[in-house]
Amino acid sequence: MSSRDSDRITSAQQTLDILYDISQLLNTQLDKETLATCVSMIESGVNPEALAAVVQELRRENQALNTHSPASGR
Repeated sequence: MSSRDSDRITSAQQTLDILYDISQLLNTQLDKETLATCVSMIESGVNPEALAAVVQELRRENQALNTHSPASGR
């Protein structure tokens, strides 16, 4: 691997670490892997607002499933 590639990887990791720190401050509840996937999708052209709406909808559906599951005692 060239020095240039190594510098690019290091820069990308630092950027992701900073984004993760910001996401923690904003209490987004995204882990680093999910955050990296979202960033990659946005870099590929996905509309950030649409992606945010999908994440919120998935969280609502997950909460509804967890609320109505037999394991929850309800």
